[in-house]
Amino acid sequence: MSVAVIVGVGPSAGLGATLCRHAARAGLHVFAGGRTLALLEKTQHEIEATGGSCTPVVTDVTAEEQVQALIEQAEQAGQIELAIYNAGNNYSGNFLEMEASLFEQAWRVGTLGGFLFAREVLRRMVPRNRGTLIFTGASASLRGKPRFAPFTAAKAGLRAMSQSLAREFQPQGIHVAHVVIDGIINGDRIRNRAPALVEQLGEEGMLQLDDIASTYLFLHQQPRSAWTHELDLRTFRENF
Repeated sequence: MSVAVIVGVGPSAGLGATLCRHAARAGLHVFAGGRTLALLEKTQHEIEATGGSCTPVVTDVTAEEQVQALIEQAEQAGQIELAIYNAGNNYSGNFLEMEASLFEQAWRVGTLGGFLFAREVLRRMVPRNRGTLIFTGASASLRGKPRFAPFTAAKAGLRAMSQSLAREFQPQGIHVAHVVIDGIINGDRIRNRAPALVEQLGEEGMLQLDDIASTYLFLHQQPRSAWTHELDLRTFRENF
């Protein structure tokens, strides 16, 4: 059985869950990792209702033993062909008043978790000389904006690590990719937190979940003679 492992899975109308549904439609058994069992089980039920298969696993990406357990469970079910690190929150705040714990937490989720996940996945993929490992990036991967120092440091670190991994492991048959999502995603998070912004942007001013997920699957299905390491995604209205 071919397996996809996707972490950072939350609400149904979120990127992680959407990636799971697209991977399942591509014929992969999905291991969905996230912090909330009820949300993971909803994604499982949605996938199974359309003929796919999914295993929900509650996972804290900053806990080494939990990441190891997730990857081991997935590998026992089949061979991991696709792995996506989608975890990371948009940390911000007043830099002069910021607690060190906030900065550290942003790094732990955005960068350390990516290291733990990639290491365990690559340990399984390298002996087979195949597989796809994708990291979700953001505008902060490329540039730092005021009040977003923790998020920028974490995302820039993740991007740099993905480049290092690509240069080390692509010659061994592993496709390592980084996707910069430059803009607002039309999902539950923004709709719940900033409905006025959603109204201002409109549908065409936000990235659509299915369109983003289709790009990830495109990367996974690329032939070895023409691999892409980094893609940046934004709406046609986005300034950059």
